[in-house]
Amino acid sequence: MKIFLDSANLQELRKGAAWGIVDGVTTNPSLIAREGVPMEEQIRKICDIVDGDISAEVVSTESREMIADGRRLATIHKNVVVKLPLIRDGIQAAKALSSEGIRVNVTLCFSAAQALLAAKAGAYIISPFIGRIEDTGWPGMDLIEDIAAIYSKHGYRTQVLAASIRGALHVVEAAKAGAHIATMPFKVLDQLFDHPLTERGLNQFLSDYNKAFELVKS
Repeated sequence: MKIFLDSANLQELRKGAAWGIVDGVTTNPSLIAREGVPMEEQIRKICDIVDGDISAEVVSTESREMIADGRRLATIHKNVVVKLPLIRDGIQAAKALSSEGIRVNVTLCFSAAQALLAAKAGAYIISPFIGRIEDTGWPGMDLIEDIAAIYSKHGYRTQVLAASIRGALHVVEAAKAGAHIATMPFKVLDQLFDHPLTERGLNQFLSDYNKAFELVKS
């Protein structure tokens, strides 16, 4: 499973990229606005940091404008994936852009039926929001499993990206459920490293080694 960072913060992205385990980045208008830099400028900077799929979202809601925005975003860098909302105009735009060879990430997916429409429109990625689904009392991982099963059964090549990830357990569950990608905030990626037994074991190894060599020296 690929690991993406869901962030537009350059400091976070540089740190994640330095670990050598980040395969791509997802952004949205909220994340870009938080950085206070125009969309195209910030996406260009992100592409210089992470060599992988970089999702850049349109800010229009009408299909003709979405298509124009998508074409413009796709020219920023070869790694840009145009992100479109899963609404009627968004699916129409996804079909048009994918037919031109522009890769699209269809976002704000909350049902398997919606995911089927995205695949039919030629989406490169579908982004079901598992955390937000669980906020309503429904199991988010069931949706990942359903989408993965439908795509596998019918031969759709659309990649399933688990979004709205809230913690390390979500990442593991998404991998088990068949997600091709998990996108997460930097703090969640950082959490994946942590286990108390790892720290305890390392401290013990170093302590034993240092004690042994102190005895030799004495």
